[in-house]
Amino acid sequence: MSLSYLLLQAAPPTSAFQMVVGGTLPTKIVLLVLAAGSMVSWWLIFAKSRQFRDVRRQGDEFLSHMERAQRLEDAYKAILSLPDSPYGRVFRQGVNFFSELRPGALRQGAPPTTGLSLTQLEALRLVLEKEEAEERDELARGLGWLAVIGSVSPLMGLMGTVIGVMNAFLGITVSGSSNIMAVAPGVAEALITTVAGLAVAIPSVIAYNHFVGKLNLVSGELEGFSSEFIGTLAREGRV
Repeated sequence: MSLSYLLLQAAPPTSAFQMVVGGTLPTKIVLLVLAAGSMVSWWLIFAKSRQFRDVRRQGDEFLSHMERAQRLEDAYKAILSLPDSPYGRVFRQGVNFFSELRPGALRQGAPPTTGLSLTQLEALRLVLEKEEAEERDELARGLGWLAVIGSVSPLMGLMGTVIGVMNAFLGITVSGSSNIMAVAPGVAEALITTVAGLAVAIPSVIAYNHFVGKLNLVSGELEGFSSEFIGTLAREGRV
């Protein structure tokens, strides 16, 4: 085996890729975990982006039909033709509960009925709040994983860095050399995991806060619509 081959094998890494390929087992394990977290986070980001975009479009269609309706019966007929959405489910839940309390009250040409009592009105409000909570939980599904990935990834990267630095100093102790050329490759390899952890965490944290803002917006709209639904009942003399 020639001397030039030995020198080539002992040459320090000159790129991040070489440091990853030639890294220690703990470094590779940390990077593998971070890569898995990154794939999960990006899948969630694309999935939740599509979901909230669809909800926003469905909300615009729902509100457009509601604005054109003159009475509760007209609104109910218009909503039946729309695709299923959180807004439509809350509305239908309220209408169905009202129809159970006052059967036939929403039929065409139905005679006037007595309004809801305070107990029934409170029950209607609870039914609407329950449906709102279910829709909010459905929209929030997956956001917890974005929060976990965003908070744990930097810690995983830091752990990999600490292990790498410990191994570097142990190597210095064994070799008995404190030359910067002997220290630098090990420290640089250790810092790779910190960079990877931050690269995974930053998009996850940004996406999480972005989606939480959208979730709060939809939740506020659902709560406002529930109040408007009860107001419509009062305006039409059904309360």
